[in-house]
Amino acid sequence: AGFVGGSNDSVSFGRVAKIWVDPKANEAYLADGYLNKRVAVVDADTGKMKRWWGAYGNKPDDSPLPPYDPNKPAQQFRNPVHCADMSVDRFIYVCDRVGDRLQVFTPEGKFVKEGFFSRNTKGAGSAWDIAFSKDPEQRYIFMADGVNERVHVIERQTLKEVTSFGDGGRRPGQFF
Repeated sequence: AGFVGGSNDSVSFGRVAKIWVDPKANEAYLADGYLNKRVAVVDADTGKMKRWWGAYGNKPDDSPLPPYDPNKPAQQFRNPVHCADMSVDRFIYVCDRVGDRLQVFTPEGKFVKEGFFSRNTKGAGSAWDIAFSKDPEQRYIFMADGVNERVHVIERQTLKEVTSFGDGGRRPGQFF
């Protein structure tokens, strides 16, 4: 309540969607997300903000974005930034939920690559959350798509969708 910060505020957050803790570097990655448009990294002991970034590694900008166009990706994250998870090879995978994309960064916030999924999804978007496969290389990403009520199976190295499964509804085996 009463949030006045912004995506470049070094002290407060704007309704964080998800937190991932890196025990090796003793840092926490926050998908800062519902009111802000960034990934924020804090010291896991003190909570002190260390760095943050927006889409493509840009400085976050809270200016209003134009209406969603699946053929013209925004240079900033759309709200919410919904996940920021680290893979075994130490890349940060960020869900730009309403942008229908998954962006990959180094831990310092340098943009590496991106993949788009169900690009014509409107409303709440397709990139809701991810989980990595349990094999040692984490070969696959399982991405939850809440609007289309599906799970996308993505080859992690290429960000190419291999398959998807699921269907919407309230019956056994369906997602709601």
